[in-house]
Amino acid sequence: MKLARSGGPAGFFGHPRALGYIAVTEAWERFAQYGMQALLVLYLVDTLLQPGHIESVAGFAVMRAILEALFGPMQTTALASAIFGIYGSFIYLTPILGGFLADRLLGRSATVIAGSVLMISGHFLMMSEAAFLPALLLLVFGIGCFKGNLAAQINALYGMDDARRADAYQIYTLAVNAGVIAAPLVAGTLGETLGWRYGFAAAGVGMGIGLGVYLAGRRYLPENPAPKAKMRPAGRWSLSASEWKSTLALLALLPVLALAAIGNQQMFNAYLIWSDASASLDVFGTRMPTTWLITIDMLASIACLLGVMWFWRRMAVIGIAPMEITRIAIGCLFSVAAYVLLASATWMADSEGAKVGLATLVVFHILGSTAFAHIYPVSLALYARASPPAIVSTMMGIYYLHLFLANGTTGWIGGWLDRLDAYVFWLMHAGLGLLACIMVLAIGAVCRRTLSAEAPASTHQDRPTRQG
Repeated sequence: MKLARSGGPAGFFGHPRALGYIAVTEAWERFAQYGMQALLVLYLVDTLLQPGHIESVAGFAVMRAILEALFGPMQTTALASAIFGIYGSFIYLTPILGGFLADRLLGRSATVIAGSVLMISGHFLMMSEAAFLPALLLLVFGIGCFKGNLAAQINALYGMDDARRADAYQIYTLAVNAGVIAAPLVAGTLGETLGWRYGFAAAGVGMGIGLGVYLAGRRYLPENPAPKAKMRPAGRWSLSASEWKSTLALLALLPVLALAAIGNQQMFNAYLIWSDASASLDVFGTRMPTTWLITIDMLASIACLLGVMWFWRRMAVIGIAPMEITRIAIGCLFSVAAYVLLASATWMADSEGAKVGLATLVVFHILGSTAFAHIYPVSLALYARASPPAIVSTMMGIYYLHLFLANGTTGWIGGWLDRLDAYVFWLMHAGLGLLACIMVLAIGAVCRRTLSAEAPASTHQDRPTRQG
């Protein structure tokens, strides 16, 4: 692994300079993705699924027939939630294909660039109602090429025992949140005030800027390892016994992480639809755009990420440093608290014939963001550290499979918003978080030695460090 181009270990806040380019690229990609995603369900419910519009969407009648054959007749809210679920789940399935392409054929940089071009095309196609489904397809495959490969390039910046890796993924997650904060303020506001196509165009421009940043910093990025198809005959990976154990443990953790993620993913789906009708969003006498709730969530996420980083660093100083599994379980408990609060506030507001106040929603987002800070970056770092070096890009793609499962379930559950009392709907999400906590602790007890930082390293002489 060659890091001489990075400008040394102090190039970016004590990290290789390449981390800065990767983080900024990711910030713009998330600006594009979440700018579109914040508008998606509102666009579907308010415009695209309404008479006079839905007829112009190429292939939509076939897709609706398939969905209703599987799930029964769907009204507008359930149909919009199902579409969100399909899109939101498949953008976390295709990273497996993207990781395979990078590991076996193209290399990481070329795969990231290809994904960026596909996403730019998809965002601009969203401006056309007729091209809605092809646009989503381009976005799904573009994100698949982009996601895991950019994260894997961070791992390649650090040696096996470099303690900066966890902080690097925290910085990466801060960049993610910075992009998501800006997305509703720019793309969301344009979409809700001037017209949907302006919001989608802003997402396309943002992705174009992200690609430009990546190309500008390419000379600082870690070198691409030769694709494995060119290195080994018969396309076989060679893993040691300890690597197989860690791989199986990480695979077993996927459905549990999916349960833990449902609460966070629902904020982009049913939560926005519910807030649009049932929350008081007035600020100084003016109703703010509903999509700004995503900005509030991301501001809370940045504050909570910084707070959680500081807290656990202080705990480490006094000798309290729980392993990743324990921190993920703590995050699940914060998710439970967030949805218990939302369920309670909804029940009280419904009883009084009122709407849930914005202050309550802010507290809800703080609790949910604290959960996110304990789950997402920690699990991302866990997969980067514990995955066998020979398949780390593929494993980083597989990591996102938990969000494929989570978003598919989120879209399915979101359709229940019209059938259940709202407080019951949110209390159900608290129950899912509690179940995830119990399952995380159970896996941690069984696989503690396998997933610990002291687990045996690879014994292969050609892989002395984690290359990513």
